[in-house]
Amino acid sequence: METQRRGRKIALTGAEVDTLLTEERICRVATLTSSGAPHLSPLWFVWDGTSLWLYSIVRSQRWTDVRRDPRAAVVVDGGGGFTELHGVELRGRFEPVGPVPRTGDEDAPELATPERLFAAKYGGRPDGSMFHDGRHGWLRLTPEKAASWDHRKLGR
Repeated sequence: METQRRGRKIALTGAEVDTLLTEERICRVATLTSSGAPHLSPLWFVWDGTSLWLYSIVRSQRWTDVRRDPRAAVVVDGGGGFTELHGVELRGRFEPVGPVPRTGDEDAPELATPERLFAAKYGGRPDGSMFHDGRHGWLRLTPEKAASWDHRKLGR
């Protein structure tokens, strides 16, 4: 993954990026529509330490965009006031992983980790398993480039 050159003084460390991507609950996903216009949507996500995973409705504008052009950017951030803002932007290409749509009836060992993480983060079934409605599929973004910022480090 390409690392950022500018803003290194306020960049998050690798451990801080992992913590942010593990703890924050909402990301903003930007894809390109067929006309080239951006499409931006907030979503739940999980981070497995290497890739960001979305459990996306397969009949959504986002899914249509990604199937046509997998390039995307994702922002995860936190903080309220200017001196509290911190976040990371990930750029890369989304790829569908596993059965599409996911019904839960199929064996998909490649989805064991993101489904376990998602169920734990957002409240799965009482047994800790994922809920599958046959309308969603998994998209994985392995970042090619990341840029981060932490305004809490300003003035240090």
